Amino acid sequence: METKSLKSCLNKYLVAVIILSGSLFAFNNAARAQVKNIVLVHGAFADGSGFKALYEILTKKGYNVTVVQNPLTSLKDDVDAANRILDKQDGPTVLVGHSYGGTVITEAGNNSKVVALVYIAAFAPDKGENTIKWVQSAPPAPENGILPPDDKGFVYYDKAKFHGGFAGDLSKTEADFMFASQGPTSVQCFITPVAEAAWKTKPSYGIVATEDKSIVPDVERTMYKRANAKITEVKGSHVIFISQPEAVAKVIIEAANGVK
Repeated sequence: METKSLKSCLNKYLVAVIILSGSLFAFNNAARAQVKNIVLVHGAFADGSGFKALYEILTKKGYNVTVVQNPLTSLKDDVDAANRILDKQDGPTVLVGHSYGGTVITEAGNNSKVVALVYIAAFAPDKGENTIKWVQSAPPAPENGILPPDDKGFVYYDKAKFHGGFAGDLSKTEADFMFASQGPTSVQCFITPVAEAAWKTKPSYGIVATEDKSIVPDVERTMYKRANAKITEVKGSHVIFISQPEAVAKVIIEAANGVK
């Protein structure tokens, strides 16, 4: 009788554990599926206006999207700008960065509101690394037009190379607007090392722009692999978030849903 009673108790205990485990799994999945906040961070030689198509796609799907306007005066200033936006979010948030914006989200992604990171043709430095280390890690494409800093310590993109080197799959009219709306970027943004890399503790997703002439695609792949990111390759220029917004939105939605 005692043996039967013990077995009965054990069976009830196992059933309770299974039910509890299933409930926790369902709760975690439900919480992950409820991520509705997305914060977009632009890179150098650009501003937030380039995210318009991506914003429209995501908001039509019910996401709350906010675009950060980086001051581009230092990495700290840009991280602070991102954190001001993140602190205002009403729940878990997917943080998205393009190009140098990837360095910004690598640091700002440590914010407690951030549950996933998405890198769009972006840098993903480790702790103690800066952006320039990865810019110089491979020979640049001939089309690349990043100029040396001027006498005030600001970096610009060569106007003659902007279309081919930065936005090759956009019309010249679109590329001309992007060039006209870019903000000057302080060299401090590129030489300041990251203090803590958020991709070490947050799920990460990396989009490789296979026709990128501003960041060598193999450099993107190397950084993403090291970050254990889920990698998606999209045929397009450095600004694939403009030329291929549906493909980029799909990855962001995967991140919001916890698909990896």
